[in-house]
Amino acid sequence: MYKIANLRQLKDLIQFLPEPDEETEALARIRQGDLTKPPGSLGRLEELAVWLCAWQSRERPQLEKIQALVFAGNHGVTAQGVSAYPAEVTAQMVNNFKQGGAAINQLCKTVGAKLEVIALELDTPTADFTIEPALDESAFLKCFNAGLSAVDSNSDCLILGEMGIGNTTVAAAVCFGLFGGVPADWVGRGTGVDDAGLKLKADVLQQGHNRHKDVLKNPLEVLRCLGGRELVAIAGAVLAARQARIPVMLDGYISTAAAAPLEVLMAGGLDHCVVGHRSSEPGHDRLLQRLNKQPLLDLNMRLGEGSGAAVAALVLKAAVGVHNGMATFEQAGVSEKV
Repeated sequence: MYKIANLRQLKDLIQFLPEPDEETEALARIRQGDLTKPPGSLGRLEELAVWLCAWQSRERPQLEKIQALVFAGNHGVTAQGVSAYPAEVTAQMVNNFKQGGAAINQLCKTVGAKLEVIALELDTPTADFTIEPALDESAFLKCFNAGLSAVDSNSDCLILGEMGIGNTTVAAAVCFGLFGGVPADWVGRGTGVDDAGLKLKADVLQQGHNRHKDVLKNPLEVLRCLGGRELVAIAGAVLAARQARIPVMLDGYISTAAAAPLEVLMAGGLDHCVVGHRSSEPGHDRLLQRLNKQPLLDLNMRLGEGSGAAVAALVLKAAVGVHNGMATFEQAGVSEKV
């Protein structure tokens, strides 16, 4: 994937996105109708299998090569006291990932995904978005291109996650910027702030909204001014996956918020993405409604790291197993519905 030189080039690229393979999708639906089960009896497993077929251009999809990317970044807005944890935890957790000690390490082992953790200038937090844009255009493009270049074009599926103290506030700010409402619609307790902390987060969102009100009609500018390095890189990875027609499993609130500007810019921009789980962050449910996305799982998770997406990838594997391995009525000698 080539590098993006400016925001105009990026916006133009998003207007022309590869589509799913309709012929393969049709063949996959025919196969689903021939398998030894009542039509629709496997519910979303059937739709997931067809979705994978369409994006992989394979009548029999595969999940032999799953890539998991976790992007990490730090946020200047944490100076406002919006997180229960100090900013240095981001780097400490990145080290934990690299030592294999985090939840995402264990889940990637379980699902058979290759994990890569990409730290994005942790020693240089973004600017406090209540005062100035989180990133200037050069920094934005650098992070976006980091996401673009991180994607393995030979992957069968891409899992996306993040790490960054303060990034539930940033995700909420992006959603508020994109979709409006009031700050309370989008903020949650994140890593565990109390009621006063929750009110503070809402106040910070309103300050950021007021500060950047002139750019709110431009989704990429919303991401630049109110987002963070890891969110921007996730957006880049989502676009790279679309260009390579790789199915994507998004994690929770932050990953979904990072990808949302692509859908706002181009209806259907996230058709190659499934949301792995519904985060316990209240803003995620509202965001899913805006994006018309139904998450695969609802396990009361709020860890981030790509953890919910990795668990959901096991559901994808189940969908592939039944689609590829089941016998047809003719093969099994089973009578079809009269």
